[in-house]
Amino acid sequence: MPADRIHLIRHGEVHNPGGVLYGRLPHFRLSELGHEMAKSAATKVASTVSAEGRNVVKLLASPLLRTQESAAPVANAFGLDVHTDERLIEPYNIFEGRKLTASHILIRPHLYYHLRNPQKPSWGEPYEAIATRMMSAVEDAWNSVDSGDVVIVSHQLPIVMVQRTVAGKPLAHNPKQRRCSLSSITTLERKGDKFVEVGYVDTAANHTVIDRGAV
Repeated sequence: MPADRIHLIRHGEVHNPGGVLYGRLPHFRLSELGHEMAKSAATKVASTVSAEGRNVVKLLASPLLRTQESAAPVANAFGLDVHTDERLIEPYNIFEGRKLTASHILIRPHLYYHLRNPQKPSWGEPYEAIATRMMSAVEDAWNSVDSGDVVIVSHQLPIVMVQRTVAGKPLAHNPKQRRCSLSSITTLERKGDKFVEVGYVDTAANHTVIDRGAV
């Protein structure tokens, strides 16, 4: 039989003193608090699977530094290697390296064109493309083991695309209404031929975090 559950973990707080949209830019690492958040997420997964008599048997992560660092505590907790999957990466975005604020864009008319279609979005990777690659990664992760749980460490928008896909919701949405906090855990199970969300935990709810720079 395949996996029992899939746990999608978002990376922890990122060291981003400039407050820019970091996207796929290299070298954006976790902050000190981000490392603690990643440990808390790993501890939560460990306590949950232990209480339910299961184990985490495989760990996958996006290739970016912040997700690799966030996967490390899970690897340590379960004695696993981190398998890198390019499909889990943050979407590309034309605004990478910029402060995505109204004042920044207002004085740069050449950027207006990239905001012409929020439903696509026209500034980066289409929602449908993100959802397709993420659901493919989830499906492959599910079938890659004989039993036990799989942890996937990724980014906010890719995880939101999975959440919305399994819930049957439109992929276009208001980014301010996303439910995918830093170091949160979204848990999926297979029901028949479909995945369903069976849990969501905000492991950093008691921390004051800086959540800037996500696509």
